[in-house]
Amino acid sequence: MAFEGLSERLQNTFAKLRGKGKVTKADVQEMMREVRLALLEADVNFDVTKNFIKTVQERAVGSEVLDSLTPAQQVIKIVNEELTKIMGSSAVLLNQASHIPTVIMLVGLQGSGKTTSAGKLVKYLQAEKNARPLLIAADVYRPAAIDQLQTIGQQVQVPVYDEGTNQDPVEIVRHGLETAQAKKNDYVLIDTAGRLEIDDQLMSELSRIKQVAQPTEILLVVDSMTGQAATHVAEGFNDRLDISGVILTKLDGDTRGGAALSIRAVTGKPIKFVGSGEKLDALEVFHPDRMADRILGMGDVLTLIEKAEKDYDEKQAAALTRKMQENTFDFNDFVDQLEQMQKMGPMDEIMKMMPGMAANPALKNVHMDPQDIEHLKAVVYSMTPQERQTPELLNPSRRRRIATGSGRPLVEVNRMIKQFKQMQTLMQKMSKGNFNGMEQMMGPGLQGKIGKMAMGSMVRRTKKRKKKRLKKVKRFKS
Repeated sequence: MAFEGLSERLQNTFAKLRGKGKVTKADVQEMMREVRLALLEADVNFDVTKNFIKTVQERAVGSEVLDSLTPAQQVIKIVNEELTKIMGSSAVLLNQASHIPTVIMLVGLQGSGKTTSAGKLVKYLQAEKNARPLLIAADVYRPAAIDQLQTIGQQVQVPVYDEGTNQDPVEIVRHGLETAQAKKNDYVLIDTAGRLEIDDQLMSELSRIKQVAQPTEILLVVDSMTGQAATHVAEGFNDRLDISGVILTKLDGDTRGGAALSIRAVTGKPIKFVGSGEKLDALEVFHPDRMADRILGMGDVLTLIEKAEKDYDEKQAAALTRKMQENTFDFNDFVDQLEQMQKMGPMDEIMKMMPGMAANPALKNVHMDPQDIEHLKAVVYSMTPQERQTPELLNPSRRRRIATGSGRPLVEVNRMIKQFKQMQTLMQKMSKGNFNGMEQMMGPGLQGKIGKMAMGSMVRRTKKRKKKRLKKVKRFKS
């Protein structure tokens, strides 16, 4: 995650504060120095950092905070609110034209991820709006840009309009819009060529495309790995085009995340989406309040719920819950859970969305390699159907056969079977609301990796208790 370093430093700073029964002005000033360093190291814009620290400090040294029963929590709450505010306070959704098609123009530097973001945005529109989009290939300068967009169009089953590389991009857009109107496409996404914001000739071309297309949205695609420089890029494009929002890419990469904390404050334009992976379905609506929660280690229950709702089947979830309660969870169910959890994303990121878990030291080294999951599947697939349904049948000779068939060491097979039985017991407790033993499940090694599969049940249960979860989140933050 982009905010890994910032999140860790802020959580360590606030951990010192939580241990104090009383907080003084000197404590707040010392904490603000640490927060200031953390923000600057995360490549947050200097002026944004300065204003943020000033605002938080003014609010935090008020008598209603320092004299309260829980001053540490009050200070953390203020930091959370101000972090949310500089990122935009609330999610900003796509605008929709009063008539079809709604035109979305994607602009940005070369290599920022515009073409891939166009495909991701199409997937989002198909899922959320049941849209019938058309892609227009207006990048005639980058080699293979049109081919890349054609490939993406095939993957998302959406037509791509292009006229090759020898035509004027403005005319390509004009003709593409005529095609969209004739075919009744409800959305048009224009993939423009990458360019520097100081290149007058190419920026003028964008202005002419804007004049022809009259887009409902002009989305600037920004690579979050450019850090503070992203704010200068955003300012340049906004001055020339009056952008309507930003898509921040590579937020899952090894980057400091300063762009997300700076762009809204500097340009006044909202971050509408963030790219959280390479796959075409890895595009998320940007929620400033949820991001602030995650930075401060408060988790992100709402996003976790949405992932569960998206990736889990209600009937399967109910059937699995019954199996867990009846203690009939077998290896077939285990494989299903492995595959379902893979769909939700990296396990370490899923765990950090749970309140209190992001700050858990046991999670720092948690990483579930996809290859480990395949090894677990190989062991299960080497069992007979009867053995998968009845793990008690797995005597030493059967285990040796399974080890040979799966190509895994016998000691690994033995360990997996033992820990699977332990997991059965823990999952049965969790299904009844007893979460004792959670830390054991989060421990290192194969046991921890298998134990995380039990999270599937807890995630699914949140779907039925969404309102209750919302209240719990609010109480946790206050």
